[in-house]
Amino acid sequence: MAAPARAAAPALDGLWKGPLPVPGGQLEVVFRVVALTGGSFFATLDVPQQKISRMAVSVEVRGDTIVFMAPEAGSQFMGLVSADGKALTGTWQQPGYQVALTLGYTSAPISTAKSARLTPPYREEEIAVPNTDANLTLGGMLTVPAGEGPFPAVVLISDMGAQDRDATVGDYRPMGALADFLTRRGIAVLRFDDRGVGKSGGDYNEATPPALLTDLQAAMRALRSRPEINAAKVGVVGHGEGGNLALLAAADEEAPNFVVTMAASGISGRDLVLQQQADLYRSLGASVTQMQIGVMRRQAILDVIRQTPDNAKAQRLVAIMLRETNPSIDMATAKISAGLLTTDRYRYFLDFNPADKLPSVKCPVLLLSGTADTYIEADVNLNSLQKGLKSSSSVNSRKLPGVNHMFQADPSEWTVVNGQPQPTFSPQAQEAIRQWIIVQATEKAK
Repeated sequence: MAAPARAAAPALDGLWKGPLPVPGGQLEVVFRVVALTGGSFFATLDVPQQKISRMAVSVEVRGDTIVFMAPEAGSQFMGLVSADGKALTGTWQQPGYQVALTLGYTSAPISTAKSARLTPPYREEEIAVPNTDANLTLGGMLTVPAGEGPFPAVVLISDMGAQDRDATVGDYRPMGALADFLTRRGIAVLRFDDRGVGKSGGDYNEATPPALLTDLQAAMRALRSRPEINAAKVGVVGHGEGGNLALLAAADEEAPNFVVTMAASGISGRDLVLQQQADLYRSLGASVTQMQIGVMRRQAILDVIRQTPDNAKAQRLVAIMLRETNPSIDMATAKISAGLLTTDRYRYFLDFNPADKLPSVKCPVLLLSGTADTYIEADVNLNSLQKGLKSSSSVNSRKLPGVNHMFQADPSEWTVVNGQPQPTFSPQAQEAIRQWIIVQATEKAK
């Protein structure tokens, strides 16, 4: 008698998370996986207690086994899919440490609520944004306030990673929430799917930030071409890497009229990686000496990447170094990790220093960061950005109490639905953004 067929592997889109046992306690690890239109995946790793956010992860599917590799952390997880497709049971490995781990699956939310929700008091329009520079089209949503206009407007651009127009993570849709809030209060908003996601063409995995900058510029052109939009009042609101892209756009000839950044970085990618590596060792209870050795090894890998432009050579050297750091991984896995660490996007990230282009920014800028952000520390990054923006016509900087990197309010302020608290976009952040945009719109009209 034939054995019963095993359930097919699940759709990977969504969150895979679970408690990672470490000496003295446990850490929650969260893998976010997005299936791209070309059949590949984009994935990131969050470990909030280690101050790790949106770390790049490669995904390999081997039948009913899934492998997540995070080469920046020198870590990998290999797990077997459960029969019901709701869990991965396997092993987490990193230098000097190996432990059993089970990840639970939370699917991307089904959009049934959208059809059931009340009709908003503004106009919604699906639009196609042509990016002629990249020969692709971006799918977006334009929301326009009630009335005749013309209205001030903003483009929303999300943090690092392939994301839909709402920057959806589980049940949290920060860009969708912000767009609704602003449009209800007289500000038109355009938000769009990242390359390879939703209705947008292209492949996010192949796009460097300068390429993504052309997407943002195309979106600004699309807004300025609309009769209901005041072309002299078009700004950009960017989160994380999106905030840094907004500042790059402001340093260009085709600049927005104003910029709002939410948790933008003020230090180089290389420094961020080394900071995360130090936090990783501290959270595992490593000694100061062990932490210093780990950071030095990571720095050596980064130096090889930056000093070896020949990609094939760089990958060979990095794979060898990764195996020396973590002998438990095989050479095939080390090569895959080395490939992720030597992509054009990662090379750009390591070398990118936000301060380089800031003197060319002339438009008004609002810098926002949260005091509960464990990834982009508020004081260090706000001070660095503000220092570099001396040529701007106006710079305002604010630290928002209790707000984290995802710009969520303090959990004590979350809305409770069916007895469960739901993550909420910070009301104080929303209001700060609204007030500041209205001031810019009013001043431009004088």
